[in-house]
This record gives sequence, C-alpha cells and structure tokens, in this order.
Amino acid sequence: MVFLRVTGAILLLAGMAALGFDLWQYVQSSGQGMGQSTGQGFHLAAAGELWYRLSPGTLNLTQAVTQRYVLPELWDPVLLTVLLWPAFLVLAVPGLVLFALGSLRRR
Repeated sequence: MVFLRVTGAILLLAGMAALGFDLWQYVQSSGQGMGQSTGQGFHLAAAGELWYRLSPGTLNLTQAVTQRYVLPELWDPVLLTVLLWPAFLVLAVPGLVLFALGSLRRR
C-alpha cells in the first residue's frame, strides 16, 4: 500500500511539474517583445515530446524493443496514441489512481 501511494505521489508531482513547465513557457513566450504576444496560444507538451526532451535514446530504444520483440501493434496505435496525449495527463491520472488505490483501507 505504501508503494502505491509513493509511486502515485511521484507521478502526481511529475504531472504537476509538466503542467507548471507548460505554463511557465507560455508566460515566458507571451512576455517577450515589450508586452506583445507572439501569437502562440497555450501549448501542452505531449508525453512523447517531453520524453524526447529528457531522454531521446530511451524513447528510440523503447520503440525498437516494442516493435521487434514485444508486439509491433502495441507501438502503433496504442503507445503512439498515448505519447501524443498531454504529458501532465499521462503522468497525473495514473498517479491519482495509484495514490487512491494505496489509500484504500482494508476491512
């Protein structure tokens, strides 16, 4: 139970950090040019985009291993679809579920 709560809390914090980074980038981009907007709206980084920024080698390795040794259909469309979702949701939603499961009391 403690493992689920700790893992859930870490994922929730990572999701909040991803959302915070997206908000920070938006504020930074809209503050450039003496208060003038650059015309770009708020952008939520995709999970694959965040993963590529942090560790491009492991993303490529995961794709190769999944397609060659596990199941090619698992990469496209399943994992590829998830990698296109907003990073904060991909991290925070499972984190919330794990945290909630770890908080359940046994009867």
